[in-house]
Amino acid sequence: MGYTLCVLGCGTMGVAIISGVLASLEPRNIFSGPSPQKWESYTPGTSSPIRDADASLPSRFVACVSRDETARRLVNTFSAARSAASVEVRAGKNVEAVQESDVVLLCCKPQVASVILNESGMKEALNGKLLISILAGVTRSQLKAWVSPSTKVIRAMPNTPCKIREGMTVVSTLPSSDSEAVDRAIILQIFSSIGRCRFLDEKHFDACTALSGSGPAFACIFLEAMADGGVMMGLPRAEALELAAQTLQGAARMTLQAGTHPAQLKDAVTTPGGCTIAGLLTLEDGRVRSTIARAIQIATERASELGKQ
Repeated sequence: MGYTLCVLGCGTMGVAIISGVLASLEPRNIFSGPSPQKWESYTPGTSSPIRDADASLPSRFVACVSRDETARRLVNTFSAARSAASVEVRAGKNVEAVQESDVVLLCCKPQVASVILNESGMKEALNGKLLISILAGVTRSQLKAWVSPSTKVIRAMPNTPCKIREGMTVVSTLPSSDSEAVDRAIILQIFSSIGRCRFLDEKHFDACTALSGSGPAFACIFLEAMADGGVMMGLPRAEALELAAQTLQGAARMTLQAGTHPAQLKDAVTTPGGCTIAGLLTLEDGRVRSTIARAIQIATERASELGKQ
């Protein structure tokens, strides 16, 4: 039992999502003891999916691509998964796949979304179904103009760390319907399998694009700079990068897992007359704090412009 999930335009992010969901559905071996728990599976303030409810768990996957060559590559990609038998890969058969599905995940390039959704028979195939779009810059109002009024259209915005199941996905608020509770459970089950999930009004999506979408690039600049500083002071490059990466990861997890404010973490390691306060003052001299915040502002404004285009 369960529903059929169709991924239209199954590229890198589509593969990451299917792989994450498949991994979350794998039964644990009772002889190996309890399965290791992820440090945090769900966002505080949201409801965890009910695993016993078949309606919220997929039992079949259909991955759609445009070319036969890409389809062959996808078959090889999924062949390593233990649950690969439940993933069907199809080339050039979008409408047929949607007709057989209950939930549709739109993962194509934004510029071809209108072409796919306006294929002959697609509007009818999507009638009454849940359509989840992860396309940057394509609004719900645009998507709703291409489908029938009965199609439930949702926007979701995962970021690149979803590839290692440490992503951050923002989902637009759900429209009121008789299936709202099940739809919410389905969405949480999908995106919590590849990281954290948070529901927000669509008006916040440009800021989320800047913060969590572009944010990994900004974080990597800071990470690389920390490693460079270590190399400057004599550390080997590999070890400097490992120290810097683990330090940032640990600080982030303390904030998310323990709910500790970054200012508290900062103060906890800042002793009077110590090396930390000396380094912090240097960062303040360089206006690092305001520069990072302004980067989010500028990226948000740019995301808004891209959406209008």
